[in-house]
Amino acid sequence: MNFYEVLHSRRDVRSGFRPEVPVDDAALLRVLEAAHAAPSVGFSQPWDFVIVRSPRTRRQVADLVARQRAAYAASLPRARASAFEALKVEAVLDTPVNVVVTVDPTRGGRHTLGRFGRPEMAAHSVAGAVQNLWLAARAEGLGVGWVSFFDDDGLAALGALLGLPEHVEVVAYLCVGHVREFAAEPELASAGWAQRRPLGWAVHSERYGSRALPGEVAMDLIDETVAAIRPAAAEAMADARDRLDRMTKPRGSLGRVEDLAVRLAGIAGECPPPVPEPAAVAVFAGDHGVHAQGVTPWPQEVTAQMVGNFLAGGAVVNAFARQLGAEVQVVDVGVAAPLDPVPGLLPRRVASGTADLSAGPALTREQARRAVEVGIEVARDLVAAGNRCLITGDMGIANTTAAALLICAVTGATPEEATGRGTGIDDATLVHKTEVVRRALALHAVDPADGLGLLAAFGGLEHAGLAGFVLGGAALRVPVLLDGVNAGAAALVASVLAPDAISCCVPGHRSAEPGHRIAMAHLGLDPLLDLGMRLGEGTGALLALPVVQGAARALADVATFDAAGVADKDA
Repeated sequence: MNFYEVLHSRRDVRSGFRPEVPVDDAALLRVLEAAHAAPSVGFSQPWDFVIVRSPRTRRQVADLVARQRAAYAASLPRARASAFEALKVEAVLDTPVNVVVTVDPTRGGRHTLGRFGRPEMAAHSVAGAVQNLWLAARAEGLGVGWVSFFDDDGLAALGALLGLPEHVEVVAYLCVGHVREFAAEPELASAGWAQRRPLGWAVHSERYGSRALPGEVAMDLIDETVAAIRPAAAEAMADARDRLDRMTKPRGSLGRVEDLAVRLAGIAGECPPPVPEPAAVAVFAGDHGVHAQGVTPWPQEVTAQMVGNFLAGGAVVNAFARQLGAEVQVVDVGVAAPLDPVPGLLPRRVASGTADLSAGPALTREQARRAVEVGIEVARDLVAAGNRCLITGDMGIANTTAAALLICAVTGATPEEATGRGTGIDDATLVHKTEVVRRALALHAVDPADGLGLLAAFGGLEHAGLAGFVLGGAALRVPVLLDGVNAGAAALVASVLAPDAISCCVPGHRSAEPGHRIAMAHLGLDPLLDLGMRLGEGTGALLALPVVQGAARALADVATFDAAGVADKDA
């Protein structure tokens, strides 16, 4: 039990060191002996330890770290960069000793057991030495902080500063010293930078994706998520209304912003709610078999091309996100063309596009389920990474045809009412598109209360992903800012799977697509903006983000009449 206590109390310490207290040589030796006792690939022990005590060397390292920190901050969305600036991320000068753990990938010779075909196992096994060092230091009452955001140029400069041979690489730069106290939780968690993922998210039984803790049966991710969704918190909403009435402004003078503030309190379950930043847009991308029916003049290849544009930062969603300090993540849940792995792309492909929904089901039920699970997991990961607002985005040529069908199937609207011009089709194409929707609606007999059945018959993989995204956000009580018609169709399906999920949805804008108006009316949602937009990508929702953040900020920051000493006309 003592071991488990040490294990769970180990912290990456970044602040609270006592630089005036030296680290005893005998204690440091015991810590290094523990590190050296770690397992390694082929028993090659590919690590070495460089002890750095010199104030001059540590100042040089600190200067190098400062440059790396600035470069990293410059790469972040504005909201993330602001949060990063407030973080204490290293203690090079705050500790009396630094320990650099290196790897020599040639250690053990050419026939090292376990390294054949996988030369990177040498560096991987050094992680065991780092963990042993960390745990032993905690047992000695020493804190350890890991400086880990060196890029290749930074590592090369660090290696030159330490005199490392070219074939020796730095794995970890550790700051070691006595601390005033150990924090109850990791500093990045207490600062709101990130959250710990529950163990149940990370344990799979027999096959990846079949989650089950030891001794438990495999759980259904959708069922588990739906079970965690609760209605909006009535007490927090009442507190918000009361506070709004006592704030230094005429009652009701903020109009619908006050309703939004109440909604945000209900989502969070507290008043005032957290300001919903940082925010992240998840652009779910997929292709559609119904494209073959000529429902749009745009070639299907545009889906993959636009994904490349998103990842290069050249789309409207990127421009808006940069302006507003939001992150953009692209989720390949069903693009037909192969995509190269690049930063910002989440490879979560369930299938290479859907089948033609006018000739048969768009998806199998299992594909629909898997795509919903992708959306849930994307929401989970973005929230665990510290995001406090989720924004829906979509990309898929012909996806408004699938959206129209989902809207018709859930709301009972006619194809003429729900089918729109999408990317700007002409009158003749609109007539044809409407007829395709009519034929497909007649082809499939689907229970409107069967969410997965609706997605299998009519949905795009991006619609299924977005439905899961809404469910995942609702289960974590994070506001989900909805974009246009595709998000509206997905939200309809989410409401079928979990009616209370809609209480966490904030409709960002009213799309020019007629089906969007039908979906919002069915869900009882009144979009914040009406700008005549119909682009998708998450663009309309992003433009509403400052309104959402402003509503929460006002509830938190504006003084009440009694606190400000301002006379209330009703006093």
